Amino acid sequence: MIHNKYRKTLSVLLLAFSIFASGCTNSEEKPPDTVEVKQPEQIDIKAGELIEQMIRYADENKGHINDSVELRQFQLVKTYYTNNQFQPVWSTRDEWNPIADSLYRFIYFSKHYGLFPTDYHVASLLNMRNGLVADTLHKKNAALWARADLMLTDAYLNIATHLKLGRLPKDSVTLRNDSIVKPDYFLGLLQEAIGDKNIVSHLNSTEPSHRGYRELKAVIPAFLDSAKLVPTTYISYPYRDTAAFKVQVIKRFSELGEPIAAGDTQQLRQAVIKYQKEKGIRATGEIGAQTAASLNTNDWERFKRIAITLDRYKMLADTMPEKYIWVNIPAFQMQLRDTDTVGIESRVVVGKPITRTPLLTGRITDMVTYPQWTIPTSIIAKEILPGIKKDPEYLAKKGYSLVDDKGEVIDPYTVDWTKYKKGIPYKVVQGSGDDNALGILKFNFSNKYSVYLHDTNQRYFFKNTMRALSHGCVRVQEWQKLAYFILSNDSINGPVNIQSFKSDSLRAWLQRKEKHVIPVRTRIPLYIRYFTCEAREGKLKIYDDIYGEDKILSERYFASKPIF
Repeated sequence: MIHNKYRKTLSVLLLAFSIFASGCTNSEEKPPDTVEVKQPEQIDIKAGELIEQMIRYADENKGHINDSVELRQFQLVKTYYTNNQFQPVWSTRDEWNPIADSLYRFIYFSKHYGLFPTDYHVASLLNMRNGLVADTLHKKNAALWARADLMLTDAYLNIATHLKLGRLPKDSVTLRNDSIVKPDYFLGLLQEAIGDKNIVSHLNSTEPSHRGYRELKAVIPAFLDSAKLVPTTYISYPYRDTAAFKVQVIKRFSELGEPIAAGDTQQLRQAVIKYQKEKGIRATGEIGAQTAASLNTNDWERFKRIAITLDRYKMLADTMPEKYIWVNIPAFQMQLRDTDTVGIESRVVVGKPITRTPLLTGRITDMVTYPQWTIPTSIIAKEILPGIKKDPEYLAKKGYSLVDDKGEVIDPYTVDWTKYKKGIPYKVVQGSGDDNALGILKFNFSNKYSVYLHDTNQRYFFKNTMRALSHGCVRVQEWQKLAYFILSNDSINGPVNIQSFKSDSLRAWLQRKEKHVIPVRTRIPLYIRYFTCEAREGKLKIYDDIYGEDKILSERYFASKPIF
């Protein structure tokens, strides 16, 4: 019995080993690093065989053709070579084709497109090219030709993908529905580029046509010419160790060309004030969150933010509307764009970092003169309820009313506020008037956040450099210009007298301080976006990353990028 038991166990082990060995036998062997071919006319044939072998190997090894090279667009590369019988496309016999040089130059200067050359095998391809062009032994190595071919194809397809779609994750706001880019698009692009022997024009054709994208991209070469792409001292903020913090600050100012003697508090304060004035930060002489963030933005981080902004343009539709409203949160700016020109430009106040203005796409549906403000439940939970619990007079002091679901005004003294922790079964409303937080006119558009554009009763905020001060809505300094443009635009599709009637009515209602809802027939699209970089009159303008959005994306997607 015992012997039979062992015999059965041994049989199972032998069967398992047989299956394992069979599996190992069927797996693709690692392609050789060197395959010498003596006759030049045989190189293409052998390179083709090796390309096929490398693709089979990569299929089983997560896109790796050897221990060090990963094809990042492997599925596209595989499809391309399968469709072309695994023939090399970037070389002929033992000669590097001109289009290969053209692609390599594009890779090297891809930083001018907000791309990172290291994503496209730049160093390996340079070493390969130098060897294949100048070294007789390398010229005879069909394996080297095969690897170079695969890497060039992968680089092209990866660049095309990054130029067309970007590298950032999509979300419900930025998701494009104007076109769906299928793999065949990139394969066809490569086929045409090789057939036409024109790499650059076909890659350029994948870029966004937006004016802002073109203008920002145009200033990158000048930025890189003067940029100091070197590591800099990071300022830890908030900090616990005051002495260590001062050492960091002194070292950072030294890197900026402002040497400060150790222990010279007055000299440090003057240097901080000078820096704050240069950067448009309130000059206090103290380093707060805004100054620390600015000091931590070196040229390498600026380049990453340019790259992020260019990718954000790729999330927009290929064709924007003829007329639309554009709100750029970090710039604290609204523009009415009409046929690719700026018709109206206005300062805006946006949400604080703790009550952020959300990214939105919508259309202006109506305007309201002397509006009431129904305070969102989020603000009630965070601010109103704690205020009432401390003092039932809080609502009266703020000019707010408590209203039940029947529209009846409720006396806050009659409510047991201790029962409520997060929400309340009432609306909190601020009546219309000059003291209303919405000012005397608001612009409605459909969204789930109860956010709108509006005037404000705190117009002095528009003088501030830092204007992230609201609960999330967008306060518009030039609200009158925007309102009259919308009315004028509305009249284009209607009788001639509609424009003057509506404009005159709006003026009269505002003078009489009357509440009226003005429906908008020709609904102008609205985009609220977060772009920290732009070109202004041919100069690079970088705005503060007020919500830390760029920082998050940079750390998640670009942190490991080596400085080029």
